[in-house]
Amino acid sequence: MNHSISKARAPHEAGLPPYQVVLEETEWDSLQTAFGNGEDLPKVLSRLLEPDPKVQVTALSELGELVGHQNTIYEATAPVAMYVAGILTHPAAMTLRPYRNVPIRATLLNWLAFTAYDASDEIAGRIEQYFPGFLARGTIVAAFRDLRPILFRAVAPFLQDGHEDVREAAVIAALILAEHPALAEHHDHLAVHARRILDTSSDDPNRRVARKALEAWGHDIPGPERFREEPWDWGPHSDGRGDLEPPF
Repeated sequence: MNHSISKARAPHEAGLPPYQVVLEETEWDSLQTAFGNGEDLPKVLSRLLEPDPKVQVTALSELGELVGHQNTIYEATAPVAMYVAGILTHPAAMTLRPYRNVPIRATLLNWLAFTAYDASDEIAGRIEQYFPGFLARGTIVAAFRDLRPILFRAVAPFLQDGHEDVREAAVIAALILAEHPALAEHHDHLAVHARRILDTSSDDPNRRVARKALEAWGHDIPGPERFREEPWDWGPHSDGRGDLEPPF
């Protein structure tokens, strides 16, 4: 886990920059990834807008390695997340994945959820115990965590999406991002969505996220539930990459 000073500061403005601006104005070759600098990231990010869902999903998998390897937040992770959030409304996000008949938008939202989880209160808090200063102001992880309100605003419109997979992915991403203190006013509304996950979802990791959110926010929850995985194991960079793997 890297906790050096980040060159990719969270933007001061309230809105999410257009994805074209993120792509063109970020100094990618000055930002650290898991395998050197980010000079190749613009090409990978551009492939997310290809009409072929196989190309799109493969690009997301590559991004997981470059800016999320070993569940780590790198300097390049923040602008990549802003780009991914910025294309949620792009027509390319509605490309359907063969065999699954699920819009790529759901996969983009899952990627944001997985990445946000790597900087969540639970994970970051654990690491802080072993590496004091990990969450200090100005560190890479702290800068990424400052982005959560901006990313949340990009995700929130899809909480009522007509496609079940998109809707569930948006809820999970929103629940993780809403740990930011500035988003506390949304907790009661999100609790309704969290309960719906517990009532309808068969996905254990998603159910765990929903349950943990309700517990943290002081809401009533059902009785004890047994989960198959430990919290540390949830994400695209552990155990098979989940939604980012074939079949496409």
